[in-house]
Amino acid sequence: MRGSLSPPAAAWPAGGEVGDAGSQVSPAGTSKPQAQRHYGVTSPISLAPPKDIDCIHTQKLIEAMKPFGVFEDEEELNHRMVVLRKLNNLAKEWISELGQSKNLPPSAIANVGGKIFTFGSYRLGVHTKGADIDAVCVAPRHVERSDFFQSFFEKLKHQEEIKNLRAVEDAYVPVVKFEFDGIEIDLVFARLSMATISDNLDLGDDSRLKSLDIRCIRSLNGCRVTDQILRLVPNLENFRLALRAIKLWAKRRGIYSNMLGFLGGVSWAMLVARTCQLYPNALASTLVNKFFLVFSKW
Repeated sequence: MRGSLSPPAAAWPAGGEVGDAGSQVSPAGTSKPQAQRHYGVTSPISLAPPKDIDCIHTQKLIEAMKPFGVFEDEEELNHRMVVLRKLNNLAKEWISELGQSKNLPPSAIANVGGKIFTFGSYRLGVHTKGADIDAVCVAPRHVERSDFFQSFFEKLKHQEEIKNLRAVEDAYVPVVKFEFDGIEIDLVFARLSMATISDNLDLGDDSRLKSLDIRCIRSLNGCRVTDQILRLVPNLENFRLALRAIKLWAKRRGIYSNMLGFLGGVSWAMLVARTCQLYPNALASTLVNKFFLVFSKW
């Protein structure tokens, strides 16, 4: 990565883990696919490579978005990663303590694990300044949902850096909301039917969903959908910059909200991802243009 808009490489492996927001776009926005292959259910509309003028327009697009707080600087991004690591450590500590209180053998307690996975705009790498982080606490089978909303909630309550803590247990996807050292976090919970949760757990494996409570399945959907989107776009940099532009456009026109009957973040991401599949070699400025061309005739 190059330039001030690119964050440092994520310190955690891929898959929506703690601190992994994906790499953001470089100012030049000229990244091209290394290998050509088809994505999606139909063939691309155009495989045309970008022209010099497309690079110029993409740079202008970046400059036009900067005043709207679309890009975070390295300091802000690093702060998010530090906060998520602290939260991950708190979750692991709580899961271990819970194992002790439920009389798990010491050998089992040492390996129970647990992990915080991120999803949504942060995981996609398109979050804006001051945006919240969507995350899921994945726990092994000895941890009940009631434990999450009781003992873990109490543990969070005693952390000096955590403010505005509240639980919404009757939501479609039950969630704990709080502010951790200035970063707003929406944390949901999923209990897997596994004795241990390893750091390299793959949530994309459908077998993980067997025999799960519907609320746990809903909690995992965010990570699974986000990671699937990232796997199905030809070029992540171009996808991310185009999505930032479309999200900004939608928010400025008051049509970015599934709560109000419009499309939400995941829906806009899917539409931009589809545009990327149809024009796999296009830069962000072209993708934005093609986005409106395609979906005005959808």
